[in-house]
Amino acid sequence: MSPIRLALVAMAATIAATAPVAAAEFRDFDRATFDAAQTAGRPTLIDVHAWWCPVCASQSRTVKAASADPKYAKLLVLRIDYDKQKPEWKSFNVTKQATLIAFKGGHEIGRVAFQTNKDIINGLLASTVN
Repeated sequence: MSPIRLALVAMAATIAATAPVAAAEFRDFDRATFDAAQTAGRPTLIDVHAWWCPVCASQSRTVKAASADPKYAKLLVLRIDYDKQKPEWKSFNVTKQATLIAFKGGHEIGRVAFQTNKDIINGLLASTVN
């Protein structure tokens, strides 16, 4: 193996070793998956997200970082596309993008709208598994 290729392999291994691994499951929203999770009592986070929204991007980074903790192994994060899934986000009484809604035991237990405070978002996530 060439020295350059060896260096690239080593660098890739270092990056992979330091990147957080999500314990939670992340999926695009669909009603059947949400309903099945609620019936099973699975902790769930609805993420109403717009690709162009900087607040959404910040929330996403916070959720992904927190969800690397093994305590979130059963958490299901379902992302609703704000631009393409209007009926879905309206069904949750959402009025704007960057809304996170937590469910536990089949019931909504909290929501955060247009908030980037990591402590608030982490508290919402923790409420799904505590």
